[in-house]
Amino acid sequence: MNKNLFNRLGLAATLLALCVVVLGAYVRLSDAGLGCPDWPGCYGQIGVPEHHSDVSVANEAYPERPVEAAKAWKEMIHRYFAGILGLLILAIAVRAWMQRKERQQQVKVPLALVALVIFQALLGMWTVTLLLKPVIVMGHLIGGMSILGLLWWVTLRNAGWLSSGSYSGAGFKHLALIGLVIVVMQIMLGGWTSANYAAMICPDFPTCQNSWLPPMDFGNGFTLWRGLGIDYEGGVLSNDARVAIHVSHRIGAVVTFVYLLWLGIQLLRKTTDRNTHLIATAIITAVCVQFLLGVGNVLLSLPLLVAAAHNAVAALLLLTLVSLNHNLRSTAGGW
Repeated sequence: MNKNLFNRLGLAATLLALCVVVLGAYVRLSDAGLGCPDWPGCYGQIGVPEHHSDVSVANEAYPERPVEAAKAWKEMIHRYFAGILGLLILAIAVRAWMQRKERQQQVKVPLALVALVIFQALLGMWTVTLLLKPVIVMGHLIGGMSILGLLWWVTLRNAGWLSSGSYSGAGFKHLALIGLVIVVMQIMLGGWTSANYAAMICPDFPTCQNSWLPPMDFGNGFTLWRGLGIDYEGGVLSNDARVAIHVSHRIGAVVTFVYLLWLGIQLLRKTTDRNTHLIATAIITAVCVQFLLGVGNVLLSLPLLVAAAHNAVAALLLLTLVSLNHNLRSTAGGW
């Protein structure tokens, strides 16, 4: 019964983490990242100022950021969900510690998740106080994705879900890990592209600004730290720097698509385990949908719902690779 409760908590936290990641993307893509100029409240309140007197006080306190209720509520709803997720992860860590003597109970990862959530909260605060500094925004995205992946990993390992029933996939263990690393790197590139407002710098496809090799400034495009006191809302990079970021993300997308498609097909051809086949099918489906969404973002000029779906499928693709690594290591040995 105790183990079942832990597994249910893990599954609920994973689903909530997925919602938080997608909400965070939605907030960022709708330019609401600074909808509340302070943290953890909003204009000094636990909610969003709505009464005329409260709005006047808020505008006087933050004249450079007058109240925009729609943006502020998006930001606060994201914070509320993130807060609930933090409490749920704390409950998982407490439950894991209480059951630490039980066989196969995961303890170290749940405890590490508590520390990661605290650091993620700090990144959320710095995202606001450092005015959407790209390295912080990208770090906040990676922190959210890391929490999502680790929650799913610890739940799978503890519950034994999606385990392999044979050793037929043992030879793919390292290939699966490479796939996971590629997906993480591509998510980082996507986060850097979004944080630097480079998603629409190339409005055509497959060329960029009607050229196969447009001018690119990789030095400035991938400078991580530019000092303090800069407002990054809307982006500060030159055209050539943003092109370098966008083209890098496109190249990463092709590498990710080709590798994961090949990996999924090989798993279907050369393994016999039903769960492995299920995960391989999910990987192939997710990477194809993700590639099409990426192209759609360019051709349709980054519509909000398509862009948010692109982030959501990236998270789902991460979960499929986590599932695959768990699946292949459940009988092949390893973690």
